[in-house]
Amino acid sequence: MNTSKEPKPKSIYSLSGAEQPAGESYTGSLTVPTGASWFRKLLAFTGPGFLVAVGYMDPGNWATDIAGGSQFGYRLLFVILLSNLMAVVLQALSGKLGLVTGKDLAQACRQHFKPSVVVVLWILAELAIAATDLAEVIGSAIALQLLFGIPILYGVIITAVDVLLILLLQNRGVRTLESIVIVLMGTIAVCFSIDLFMAEPSASGIIKGIVPDAEILHNPEMLYIAIGILGATVMPHNLYLHSSLVKSRKIENTVKAKKEAIHFTTIDSTIALTIAMFINGAILVVSAAVFHQAGMFDVADITDAYHLLTPLLGTTVASILFGIALLASGQNSTLTGTLSGQIVMEGFLSIKLPAWLRRLVTRLIAIIPAVIVTVIAGEKGTMDLLILSQVILSLQLPFAVIPLVMFTGNKKLMGEFANKRWLNIISWTIAGIIVVLNVYLLVITIF
Repeated sequence: MNTSKEPKPKSIYSLSGAEQPAGESYTGSLTVPTGASWFRKLLAFTGPGFLVAVGYMDPGNWATDIAGGSQFGYRLLFVILLSNLMAVVLQALSGKLGLVTGKDLAQACRQHFKPSVVVVLWILAELAIAATDLAEVIGSAIALQLLFGIPILYGVIITAVDVLLILLLQNRGVRTLESIVIVLMGTIAVCFSIDLFMAEPSASGIIKGIVPDAEILHNPEMLYIAIGILGATVMPHNLYLHSSLVKSRKIENTVKAKKEAIHFTTIDSTIALTIAMFINGAILVVSAAVFHQAGMFDVADITDAYHLLTPLLGTTVASILFGIALLASGQNSTLTGTLSGQIVMEGFLSIKLPAWLRRLVTRLIAIIPAVIVTVIAGEKGTMDLLILSQVILSLQLPFAVIPLVMFTGNKKLMGEFANKRWLNIISWTIAGIIVVLNVYLLVITIF
């Protein structure tokens, strides 16, 4: 118990102005109404799922979805669907872990694993966050270039300024962050709904694309893009993020209250991830309907996609909407990337850095390679770096997924909330698929 009379730093989650640190002590800053209707309770729990879903539609997703659609048409739609189903299960487990134990995934790892293992998991989580931030930096820079003509190199540097925006928003509380994220997600969804309507995709092609394609097992290029989509969809740092965000809701320490919280939290994340799936699917479908249909099988560059939409669809509106959605995506991802970085560092190492310093360090880790690649390899190099960042994310996934499945299936830790047998089978199957795909990717890449 802290008996110090010195004021504590204000929580990034606090709405009431209560003085709480940004780490373990922010729990319960939002009160859930008791005796309220089902819908009012759902609204009270709505928010964390949308903050998490942002990571499922960041600029890295754009690169892999555009590449998959232009090269293979609608055939990789099933990868987006399966990835989203995996994400729904894993995020539900993540939320349950935080609500039942009162600890996020990083804190649980620190408590139950050896220090050496904790350090390794922390480094891998930081690499995942750096890869995510890299995608945000490049995506935002590309959007600035497309909409305002700012060179990529300058755009990359400008993205460092968003540190000030993050600090401002954090001081406004979690509900402000959640509201802004939902508005930006809505902007992206509206923009791509219009582009999707103008692209006039093939209904039969979409239906066929939902059916798994066996070619993925013996086509290295197809597998590379598919694993990139998986890494861009089921992002490892989001598992840490969700298990922490759910604790911002104040609930009673009873079995009934926890069951109710898990129920509403799962609905929240499932709805948010379904919207994210629609957006990812829309990006791939637009790419397939416009580029693949026109015989352009190698459009993996977001810039090329932007410029080609206008002549192929016959209107500049399509490109403008594309650019606006990309900028909204980059800025949205910036918000959740900051939260993930703070939660991971505090959870694994119990180190609390000032928000501005943590954000600046993470941003510099992403900006430095982006600047170097832009100077040496040009804009094409940044796109290759963008896709590579998503594959890196996929390679980090097992190190977040396996501990999550272990903890939520542990009856000593979770009590009666431990995963049922059927859920354990599904969870370990998902973990196994992720591990096998990543090992296979490494093998075909090396040999």
